[in-house]
Amino acid sequence: AIEVEGTVPLGEAASSVAAERGGGSGEERAGSTDLGWLWREVLGQLPARDLPPPLTPWRGPGHGCELRAVLRTLLPRGRPVGSPPVKELSVQDVSNGTVTFLPLEESNEGKYQLKKSNIYQIQLKHTKEQERSISVVAPLPEDWFSDGIAYPKLAWLGNELLAKLAKWSVEQKSSEFKSTLSLISVAKYSQVYQELKEKYRRMVKVWPEVTDPEKFVYEDVAIATYLLVLWEEERKEKGLTKKQSFVDLGCGNGLLVHILSNEGHPGRGIDVRRRKIWDMYGAKTHLEESTIVPGDTHLFPETDWLIGNHSDELTPWIPVIAARSSYSCCYFVLPCCFFDFHGKYRRRHCRKTQYREYLDFVAQVGAVCGFQVEEDCLRIPSTKRVSFVGKTRTYPPPEHALIDRQITQYINTRQTCDRRVGVNYSDHSDGLCKEAASELLESEAVSAGTVWLPGFQPREKVEQVRNCASLPRDFVEDVVLSVANLLLNAAPQNSSPRMHGGGTTTWNQGESLSLKEVAEHLTKETLKRLKSEYGGLQTLLKNNHQVFEVLNGRVHIRDWRKEKPGRRAQPEVKRRLSAGALKTRLCWFFIHHPDGCSLPSESCPYAHGTEELRQPQIIKKKKHL
Repeated sequence: AIEVEGTVPLGEAASSVAAERGGGSGEERAGSTDLGWLWREVLGQLPARDLPPPLTPWRGPGHGCELRAVLRTLLPRGRPVGSPPVKELSVQDVSNGTVTFLPLEESNEGKYQLKKSNIYQIQLKHTKEQERSISVVAPLPEDWFSDGIAYPKLAWLGNELLAKLAKWSVEQKSSEFKSTLSLISVAKYSQVYQELKEKYRRMVKVWPEVTDPEKFVYEDVAIATYLLVLWEEERKEKGLTKKQSFVDLGCGNGLLVHILSNEGHPGRGIDVRRRKIWDMYGAKTHLEESTIVPGDTHLFPETDWLIGNHSDELTPWIPVIAARSSYSCCYFVLPCCFFDFHGKYRRRHCRKTQYREYLDFVAQVGAVCGFQVEEDCLRIPSTKRVSFVGKTRTYPPPEHALIDRQITQYINTRQTCDRRVGVNYSDHSDGLCKEAASELLESEAVSAGTVWLPGFQPREKVEQVRNCASLPRDFVEDVVLSVANLLLNAAPQNSSPRMHGGGTTTWNQGESLSLKEVAEHLTKETLKRLKSEYGGLQTLLKNNHQVFEVLNGRVHIRDWRKEKPGRRAQPEVKRRLSAGALKTRLCWFFIHHPDGCSLPSESCPYAHGTEELRQPQIIKKKKHL
């Protein structure tokens, strides 16, 4: 978070400083440090009022007498709650091509002490024509202090940061997304996130669902943090004292509802399917098992905010429901899977990524509904991090009926345009399919009646397993054997030596083929059966990871001699599960591969024959009350 920035002088001119105040996230910085006073303090603590070698000195002879300085507060994610903030003064010397980072520690009296051991500098030098070099220099590496939180390791500066700087320096592409947390205070977000993370981290230990607890718990904690900070700022803007109410449509595991309710916001969650974890939350968390069909029976006129967190088929409907619930109803939506009003979303722009195109569609829906749509990027462990906020309207209340008619026409237009070929959509609300819209002006197929779209298909109450796991075992084994034989018999064959019985023999690794080439060798009946499963052939091959490795669309026979342990240490439960699974299944290579298994029996995690088979150990997670 930027506290203050401006120009600072060198030499005797250091007594006159005109600083311009800045804000990292746009808010007013109360009590910002006077940059002139701070600069004099820092200069006085430097040896001989200059930078220690081998750092490049600021502004040599003949250069100007002003530098650019920025005072920042570092907001590391892992810093313990209540620990004092760490500040940093970065000094930019454009003429010399350097940026010097001066870490500062604040005392209880409000004075700053320069942490000399952790000074470092980024240098940009012109080496020869059309070439430049970039480097990171630390003058006191032997005294360098690292806590892995606010102070990075020297190895990170040299290996990670330097490589990123070099990459970013030559890139010409601009990001198609907003900067992270652009609508709220980053400092406030960091503080609230650390508090909530500490408060709800126990949920990871008692998570009863089959989904990854660490991902889902900390993702919902981050989303809850964002909403709490956003709503707090809204209360300040509007002079509200009462906390906002909410309804989470398609709430899933309900953890987001649980956190928001615990933090004092009245609300409830609705989902088509009840989850096991719902019983753990208690009476304060209101969750309903119900099917939501967009229509007059699912309006929320008394609710302040509607939430769509990975709400799938309800995602484009949430701005519509908010607009028709009341003039004051706002919405927050985090799109994930691509759905239109009536089913799966169909692409219309080949020049955009599918994700960006779908985001533009969701933003367009909000604009059509009369919202001033704001886009932001969340700090969550997910590839789908872009969210939309609609909290202000672009029309006065008397025009509500006109906007409602516009919404109805737009929904009909989407249906009609999907039946046509080659229709392009603009990114804005006026970019409708003009021909289709004109057809609907006199005769509207969808009215603002009880159900807004008769063809809407809600999610099924019983979730179907379609990841190839429910296919008959005989069918799967036949496909695996057919594909393996195809790879093993493809020319030219790749063979590699293996040690066996004290001697060296060759082991056929087979050839790699694209998924398309593999599919061409399967029967039509097999492909038809696989097509009904999510992911089809690729999913089946990945599920059988003992035999196959699928990389960049190509299928390989897995060579277990090349398997290496993961870089990150596994959690205790996963380690125990892995140990308990050793020798509980037969080795496919031992049975089917013409050269047998590439590993000796003592090294292979699978059983070489029925005599080695062990009973699988059922290891239960410890329950923490």
